[in-house]
Amino acid sequence: MKISIIIPIYNEEKTIEAFLKTLEPVKEKAELIFVDGGSSDRTLALIPETYTVLHGPKGRAKQMNLGAANSGGSVLFFLHCDSELPEDAIEQIETVMERYSVGCFGIAFHSKNIWMKCCQAISNHRIKDRKVMFGDQGIFIRRSLFFEIGGFPELPIMEDYQFSLTLKEMGVKIGIAKKRIYTSDRRFAEGGRLRVMWKMNRLRAMYRKGVDIEEISGLYRDIR
Repeated sequence: MKISIIIPIYNEEKTIEAFLKTLEPVKEKAELIFVDGGSSDRTLALIPETYTVLHGPKGRAKQMNLGAANSGGSVLFFLHCDSELPEDAIEQIETVMERYSVGCFGIAFHSKNIWMKCCQAISNHRIKDRKVMFGDQGIFIRRSLFFEIGGFPELPIMEDYQFSLTLKEMGVKIGIAKKRIYTSDRRFAEGGRLRVMWKMNRLRAMYRKGVDIEEISGLYRDIR
């Protein structure tokens, strides 16, 4: 089982060095592909030349699809740059993929804030209860299935949500790794934790109701 780790990046100067450290235990076990969306800070300068870096238009879905198209893995693992992997992440994925065609990790935050604890619990319960996973949970999927469904829908926002909804409509079951990915709470911290949680729920509700995606995207502030 060859695993390709695909990492979309854009102006990640503040996170990239810590992220590279979290890749150390897995970099010899998987294919690593960074996909830059036109960074204007020092992100690219901080990535060693030993890593593969692709360049394309900004947009997480477009970047992830570009990485997938240029990968060689039988399993594609899409990972955010502000994530912190468990050291045995590859083994965790391999175990899940023995029984499932798609899976993800549970999510956790280092923050002790009560609202982040609530967000963590809700997100992890959502996978089991509503069969929906988000990008910050580290989605991994068999290559054949990924291309069968057309990859990520190239939307300016909600690409991971629609990806999950499509798999759910197809009846594809989600496997969950035993360990969790720690992710940054930077968006929550900068926007007010409870306010951001409420806003994200509102944006997803708007999407389900068919509100124009550009209008929804305009309400989702880019923090980089």
